[in-house]
Amino acid sequence: MNLDLLFENMTNPALLFFMLGVIAVLIKSDFSIPTNSSKFISIYLLFSIGFKGGHELKHGGGGMEVTSAILFGILLAVVIPIVSFFLVKKKIGVSNAGAVAAAYGSVSAVTFITVIGYIEMNNIAYGGYMVAVMAVMEAPSIIVGTFLINAFKKGEKHKSSFLKIVHHSVTNGSVLLILGSLMIGFIANDKQAMGIQPFTTDIFKGFLAVFLLDMGVKSGKKISALYKNGWFPVVFSVFFPLVIGCIIAVSMEQFFGEGNTLIFAILGASASYIAVPAAMKIAAPEANPGLYIPMALAITFPVNITLGIPLYHFLINLQ
Repeated sequence: MNLDLLFENMTNPALLFFMLGVIAVLIKSDFSIPTNSSKFISIYLLFSIGFKGGHELKHGGGGMEVTSAILFGILLAVVIPIVSFFLVKKKIGVSNAGAVAAAYGSVSAVTFITVIGYIEMNNIAYGGYMVAVMAVMEAPSIIVGTFLINAFKKGEKHKSSFLKIVHHSVTNGSVLLILGSLMIGFIANDKQAMGIQPFTTDIFKGFLAVFLLDMGVKSGKKISALYKNGWFPVVFSVFFPLVIGCIIAVSMEQFFGEGNTLIFAILGASASYIAVPAAMKIAAPEANPGLYIPMALAITFPVNITLGIPLYHFLINLQ
């Protein structure tokens, strides 16, 4: 294993389409992907990954391997928001820190989709149950972020309903779709799964490239929003996820194997910019979405898919 992996990833067509989207914004092009098309592609990618994961889970055993992976995922979703909260609290305030904590403790389904594409293109084995791990990591971090806001917010009574926040977290559309697809893939027999394989597998890479093109446009539009908040959010958005991903990469390969450890590294390093903003509207409406959404989408997401994935993979293979 050598650093050629980094350069190979930089020439990945899916990644280059992402960069094309960013460039389109920077040169003020009028290019855009229609909202309905973007939503359909998102649904397709989540459905495809969930279904394939469920079918692999059916043939891949389970027991302690699955249980330990899920428990480790939940541990990450609790520890990461606590650490991030105390790192940023003094700089950006309690409410914003709680929202950032929830975002960075939660996971990005889009980043997960990207790393799955990378793994499959490189023929790396991984467990289908990692789809379930990703799904269960969403809610705990939102709950922890909300708890930290309530615990450290002085002089104000927070009126958010805890049950309402939990319900919103676990019924989030992306979580529901990927868990539902996982269950359907698990139930389907081999003949039934083969019947839709051209849809779930053969066109996956093409849709991923178009999706990342759209994400490049969205990321480019969010970059300017960070300028108002100084250098600290940018530095945190770059280095905090990289440190988390590297720690997981160098310490977990012996427990989970190459593919699963790479997924765990990217899950730990990713940040949510879909489920968390929706939940924070309920839990912390005073938190500034113009801060934590660009941090996750415009900085952390591109850092992870350009530098993070090959870096974590490189460190895993050093073991």
